[in-house]
Amino acid sequence: MGIEILIAVVVLLIVVGIGFVTVRSRRKELPAPPAKPEVLPGVNDDASEPRDTPLRDIEDVPLDGGGGTATIEAPPVETPEPALGRMARLRARLARSNTALGRGLLSLLSGGTVTEATWEEVEDTLLVADVGITGTQDLVERLRTRVKVEGTDDPQRVRSMLREELLVSVDPDMDRDLNTMSLGGNPAVILVVGVNGTGKTTTTGKLARLLVAEDKDVVMGAADTFRAAATQQLQTWGERVGVPVVHGAEGSDPASVAYDAVTTGIADEADVVLVDTAGRLHTKTGLMDELGKVKRVIEKQVPVGEVLLVLDATTGQNGMTQARVFSDVVDITGVVLTKLDGTAKGGIVISVQQELGVPVKLVGLGEGPDDLAPFDPEAFVDALIDG
Repeated sequence: MGIEILIAVVVLLIVVGIGFVTVRSRRKELPAPPAKPEVLPGVNDDASEPRDTPLRDIEDVPLDGGGGTATIEAPPVETPEPALGRMARLRARLARSNTALGRGLLSLLSGGTVTEATWEEVEDTLLVADVGITGTQDLVERLRTRVKVEGTDDPQRVRSMLREELLVSVDPDMDRDLNTMSLGGNPAVILVVGVNGTGKTTTTGKLARLLVAEDKDVVMGAADTFRAAATQQLQTWGERVGVPVVHGAEGSDPASVAYDAVTTGIADEADVVLVDTAGRLHTKTGLMDELGKVKRVIEKQVPVGEVLLVLDATTGQNGMTQARVFSDVVDITGVVLTKLDGTAKGGIVISVQQELGVPVKLVGLGEGPDDLAPFDPEAFVDALIDG
């Protein structure tokens, strides 16, 4: 009996020993527990905030040790440069860009005896400067008459004669004031038209700045709904001077946006509503239908006081083709010539006025936000002659 107990004890000890050895060997095979992640300064070092907590909004981020919250401030509203003085400041720029016309004519007419060959060169100079055939013929005929009567012996007299005749061609008697008069307490409406690429939307934004500088309350309508960039661009211009912009979804009805813009202008008691329109020129019929509808819808509330055609001065006579198409579509009341500082062909001022029978009212003379100026015929001609 005692032997049996002893054998049982020995067997039990052997089993226990074998189990102990097995456990130890298995422990060696287990992977080491992951190391505690390094805590970087300022990153997940708040024990009260679990790692999967979503990022906080920037408005809720505490300020430096204070109890307030950080906010994103809107950019300050800019104060545009007054309209008076813009043409004077930009006259030097205009003179530098247009000296080919004035200096060319002066050198030809002041060179002594004026022959038929000289007159042919005068005509070529005017045509190259985009004065146009009709404008060139009229100007040369007047100059011929004066040269016969007054001669060309005195250079100063030649300069004065040329200045006077160029001024006649530019026609200083045209009414170049923008129609911003309200009717019956309703805002004046200015429709801006033109082909995309001429600077139409930029011109609308710059015109808003010009009107704000004259203490006008302005509302803009982004009725060029076929280009998302046009709406965004106009909103940026509006934000800079605190002008609200009415817009719709991309591809929405332009007439509807224009109508809403005028409605907003009436409700806000604005002085002027500027409406930027689409500039697609696929077919004359489509353009006529679209622009005609925009104007009709607007005039259900308020008459359209101005229809401004924006032309790129660097396109020269190609721009005249565009001008003729738009003048057939809507009644143009004035022209805005952009990029006039980038061309020596200042004669387009003469040709576009003669072609359309409406004045150039504004000129763009640079890339700056306040480089849109009311057109001054005398300053323009002086820049041509004195450049």
